[in-house]
Amino acid sequence: MTEKVIEVDARGLSCPMPLLKARKAIATAMTGQRVVVLATDPGAERDFTAYCERAGHRLVSLAWTDDVLRVELARGE
Repeated sequence: MTEKVIEVDARGLSCPMPLLKARKAIATAMTGQRVVVLATDPGAERDFTAYCERAGHRLVSLAWTDDVLRVELARGE
């Protein structure tokens, strides 16, 4: 059974809000469930990379399209 992807729209928010909104969503996710975050803050790429390493979540993808960063991560245990 595939879990629903949780989507977080953090466009227009400045640091640390994209990460805080994502952390709130991740807290509701089951292990392995994916969370997709859209952000426009230039520091978000660095923040999400470091957060996933520290928190034990898997960074599935990280890509900029125009001025929007799309981060997909999977909740760790």
